[in-house]
Amino acid sequence: MDLSMHSNNMKQILENFRIEGVVTEVQPLGNGLINDTYRVVTEGGPSYVLQRIYHAIFKDVELLQNNIEAVTSHIRSKLEAAGETEVDRKVLKFIPLKSDARTWWFDGTSYWRVSEFIENTVTVETVNPESSYYAGRTFGNFQSMLADIPVQLGETIPDFHNMELRARQLEEAMAADAVGRASETEVQEIYAQMKEYMEEMCKAERMHREGVLPKRVCHCDTKVNNMLFDKNGQVLCVIDLDTVMPSYIFSDYGDFLRTAANKVAEDCPEIDKVEFDMEIFEAFTKGYLESASSFLIPVEIENLPYAAALFPFMQAVRFFADYINGDTYFKTKYPEHNLVRTRNQMALFRSVMAHKAEMEAFIATL
Repeated sequence: MDLSMHSNNMKQILENFRIEGVVTEVQPLGNGLINDTYRVVTEGGPSYVLQRIYHAIFKDVELLQNNIEAVTSHIRSKLEAAGETEVDRKVLKFIPLKSDARTWWFDGTSYWRVSEFIENTVTVETVNPESSYYAGRTFGNFQSMLADIPVQLGETIPDFHNMELRARQLEEAMAADAVGRASETEVQEIYAQMKEYMEEMCKAERMHREGVLPKRVCHCDTKVNNMLFDKNGQVLCVIDLDTVMPSYIFSDYGDFLRTAANKVAEDCPEIDKVEFDMEIFEAFTKGYLESASSFLIPVEIENLPYAAALFPFMQAVRFFADYINGDTYFKTKYPEHNLVRTRNQMALFRSVMAHKAEMEAFIATL
């Protein structure tokens, strides 16, 4: 499609939103291969971000946007009450339609939303102790501000981090044996190893049913590049709020460490190089507990080492079930890709478990 025609289509979508100024330019934003995010430049008004919502993943767009609205307005009121002078740089602001208060527009094919563009910001891609500390502090603070949110949020992806569900899916994959991989010797060995830990790894769901472990509003996609920094290196706000929903705090804590504290990529075939990086663990945990300890209860803090082990284990189970099913969910580059990912995540899980006493000792010092 020619760019000027594409830009006109974007302008037609933008006409439905209550934006200020006249749209002069629509440019792709970010380096994604499929550009679904655009920067909108206006004359006489601020710049905006126009974004297509991933409807294939987030089926209920109304619930998704209601969650985001509830979260951003609650954070906004907290910032205002604290006397924050740069509120619009510290929380995302979504623009309503001209026709009603909704913050999303359906053009017949796709769902779109518009937010104000926060100028002079940078994102960080590099994971090191410093960025991990900031991530811990920022996501802990995010949870802390939302600990007393008065509305009940919906689950944008139901059962996203439910280990019992992942365990059932593995059993179903083994029973169905869709492509004849279940009988492979290595598959049988990995399956036996997973069964050994399965009950222990499902304890979050059990504790929740017993009324011991609460669900809280979590970000559920904690990566260093989901924070905006100003030019002086100070964190401004958390972005990418699509997965914000009720979950155990373990989601934000364990999911970050699964990727950030693995010394190699999750599909690195050199399993002997997989190791849990205690320096990243310590930096992230220090930041997290500095901002989150005000609302966390003892059972949540005691189980942070469990959370660090749970996420590589859960991801291993997901990769493994997909391998057995014939690679129908995760994109693979070669036939054993999901099996390599499984080996890698199980190695990371074992490395985390080996550091359990060390993690507990470190948490006790904070």
